[in-house]
Amino acid sequence: MFESLSDRLTGALSGLRGKGRLTEADIDATAREIRLAL
Repeated sequence: MFESLSDRLTGALSGLRGKGRLTEADIDATAREIRLAL
């Protein structure tokens, strides 16, 4: 159970890594993925 949650959170946050600048849309999309993972 926790391994799956960890994988989903890691996947959601990996989308933010490497971006020079975060937009509101990036943050909204990541927050949505985190909510779905929980």
